[in-house]
Amino acid sequence: MLKTIAGFDRIGEENAFAVLARATQLASEGRDIINLGIGQPDFRTPEHIVEAAIKALKDGHHGYTPATGILPLREAVSSDVEKRTGYAPNPDNVLIVPGGKVTMFMAILMFGEPGTEILYPDPGFPIYRSMIEFTGATPVPIPIREENEFAFSAEETLSLITDKTRLIIVNSPANPCGGVTPRAEVEKLVAGLENHPDVAIMSDEIYGQMTYDGMEHVSLMGFESIRDRLILLDGWSKTYAMTGWRMGYSVWPDALMDKARKLAVNAWSCVNAPAQFAGLAALTGPQDAVHEMVAEFDKRRKVVVDGLNALPNVTCRTPLGAFYAFPNIKTTGWKAKALASALLEEAGIAVIGGPDFGILGEGYIRLSYANSTENIQRALKRMDMFLTENAKN
Repeated sequence: MLKTIAGFDRIGEENAFAVLARATQLASEGRDIINLGIGQPDFRTPEHIVEAAIKALKDGHHGYTPATGILPLREAVSSDVEKRTGYAPNPDNVLIVPGGKVTMFMAILMFGEPGTEILYPDPGFPIYRSMIEFTGATPVPIPIREENEFAFSAEETLSLITDKTRLIIVNSPANPCGGVTPRAEVEKLVAGLENHPDVAIMSDEIYGQMTYDGMEHVSLMGFESIRDRLILLDGWSKTYAMTGWRMGYSVWPDALMDKARKLAVNAWSCVNAPAQFAGLAALTGPQDAVHEMVAEFDKRRKVVVDGLNALPNVTCRTPLGAFYAFPNIKTTGWKAKALASALLEEAGIAVIGGPDFGILGEGYIRLSYANSTENIQRALKRMDMFLTENAKN
């Protein structure tokens, strides 16, 4: 019998893909399924980005690139980061990667081992905890609380640091809750981290350009005092509707950059060349499509929140970022994953149960409003009917 290492018995997954697979199967059987489960913009990649990839292929960019990515793209990333944070990282510290998850994987591998602790958001993106457990490190949840508008608390985060803490993961704007941590709280966190110089930080800012109601996204890259141990995670998938292109980037401090480069060489050699030219066009070309997409998400956000708050025994805070709502379903009498399953199988609505995002996710479900307003309204009507007919309290 084949025996793999113990880490593979601990590794988890992202259940949104399991829900997507089941939704796709039901649709293939003729069911009308409304998918509010997957975190994927329903827009096409802007045409000038697609054309840049086609041109790159026609121009003969078919071979390997440097493992860190082509220099013009890394320079464009540096300029874009400067535009949004006021700080221009050295392009030599930029790593082009095949999607955002890769940066999580690399950072957690660098710091996770038995006897260490890694702090991560809960509810949060499930791959954080999955990878922490894979390495044998102890996952320490940072509670993301509804009463705090789903922003992280600097005081609570700092209180969880021990002499075993090696890495802290923060995410704002946040998946799955849609919270955006305000500047004062971020500044408080940074001031506290200055007292823990041996702790690395990974800031997941993949939704950094998706905020609403005048809410400011505050990047940790804007704070000089922690840059020497900060890993920035960002990319193209959400901002430019490029999920399937598998394009992300990370910015690494000097002390970690060569380790990250070596992992790239060992794992994927380089991101495919035409996708990199597409990424270059995205950053340097017109941004109209980005603004239009976010404006449309904002309209849908209001429809979703109003509709959820009108459902029996459901309440929903207004998300301030990303494209997710995280309604509270505790008084419906349903457990979250059971409700998510029943909504898919019986009502034809794909959503994700809160526990798929962490131990504090019970009592919530996640809906993505990266779908049309018409579909969102249809889904809300089905949810209303289902909860009315299947009340458990």
